[in-house]
Amino acid sequence: MADGANPLKKNPDGGGPGTEERAPFSLESEQAVLGAVLFDNEIYFRVTGFLKTEHFYDPIHRLIFDACGALINQSRMASTALIDASLAAIPGYTEAGGRKYLELLAANVPSTAGALDYARVVFEMSVRRGLITIGGDMIERARVAMLDDEPGAQLADAEQALYKLAETGKYGGGFKTFRTAIADAIEIATAAVKRDGGLAGVATGLRDLDHTLGGLHPSDLIILAGRPSMGKSSLATNIALNVARAYRPERQPDGTIKAAEGGVVGLFSLEMSSDQLATRIISEVSGVPSNEIRRGDIDQEQFDRIYHASRELESLPLYIDDTGGLSVGQLAARARRLKRQHGLGLLVVDYLQLLTGSGKRSDNRVQEITEISMGLKALAKELQVPVLALSQLSRQVESREDKRPQLADLRESGSIEQDADVVMFIYREEYYLRRAEPSQDSDKHAKWIADCDAARGIAEVIIGKQRHGPIGKVELAFEENLTKFSNLDRSYRGLDRR
Repeated sequence: MADGANPLKKNPDGGGPGTEERAPFSLESEQAVLGAVLFDNEIYFRVTGFLKTEHFYDPIHRLIFDACGALINQSRMASTALIDASLAAIPGYTEAGGRKYLELLAANVPSTAGALDYARVVFEMSVRRGLITIGGDMIERARVAMLDDEPGAQLADAEQALYKLAETGKYGGGFKTFRTAIADAIEIATAAVKRDGGLAGVATGLRDLDHTLGGLHPSDLIILAGRPSMGKSSLATNIALNVARAYRPERQPDGTIKAAEGGVVGLFSLEMSSDQLATRIISEVSGVPSNEIRRGDIDQEQFDRIYHASRELESLPLYIDDTGGLSVGQLAARARRLKRQHGLGLLVVDYLQLLTGSGKRSDNRVQEITEISMGLKALAKELQVPVLALSQLSRQVESREDKRPQLADLRESGSIEQDADVVMFIYREEYYLRRAEPSQDSDKHAKWIADCDAARGIAEVIIGKQRHGPIGKVELAFEENLTKFSNLDRSYRGLDRR
């Protein structure tokens, strides 16, 4: 046992001389949980919603809990005889009491009704030990830090460690059985069937885009790329707004809050300030052009629309961080904090090339972008949310006759394409046509006018990569004066397919 004494002694706090130097644990609580499981196997399913093997302090208790789980998950009885048979050959088990100890655990259960309370004590003690470990590591690292181990990196690592500790018991870690993976997949499919539109992921609010992508999926890194003035920031903002407006929380049986529709949105605006972003969003909702809002060139009716739009928007679960020059580690730390405090359904980064790497000086920009894209993908998996990251394209697009972007146009690193689950490009033919007006007395001028009319207000979202579905093209309506993307009225263009 943990202290080599009577295996069933009452020692709920791991007390005694020198307690301040010992890791906190409750031997009694660990014994009570194991005894309750041995007495009634059904209790295993009640406690494993949050309690994991690693939460036990005593290594023998970990072995016993693991053995119970292995038998119960095979629909077999976790009896003292079967557990003893499975553990007999493991070093230290017999010395710790072996089968006799198992029988004592089952025979001395304080109360099966209190199993959950004892399990919570085991869990809380594990969290305390984790805090002690993190604190000790932080002290040691700060004390012996090398010159290239910057304080910012230390803080980011500490934040990550604390986040993982805070989430322990919710998401777990390590390998999952295939049965668990199948159950997760069925749960996602069931939610999609129940949800309007049959989407498995977070709805963007743009019908044709959702139809092609199936929504934005948790743990996916989605890259939205385009040349300047194509509207990538506007499209990302539109999606963020649609997700936040659709948010509908739902309390689960275990007490946690889960989004039935939409989600809480975190938006990192590394280029625009929060007030500029807010002005753009108010413009979209109110229908008053943002340039008129900024100039104050509005009448009373427009002012009323702006006022009502702002009142509607102020309670949205949309959080903006406009800090410039963030490292990918700092961004991750702030995203973790947001999820812990308010929840998180979608993370938007505008834009990827404005992030920095670990903070260590590097003249290799390709290597730095690789670190950033890998970091964003890892963050999406860690937080179990889609991360929508904007990206610039190289200038080689401008040298081609057909200026529709391709995967090869992604700037500075092939790792962006590699790490991304979805790569989308925004393209507006209207933008280029305006800048290519032929002479008015030219034979081409009439055709140019016709082409401009056909392209007016139309944007293409080109899906160049998608792990979960097809590639292709989606057309959206674009209102330039409002920087607003919306569903395209296909009947207007004689393209009604549905």
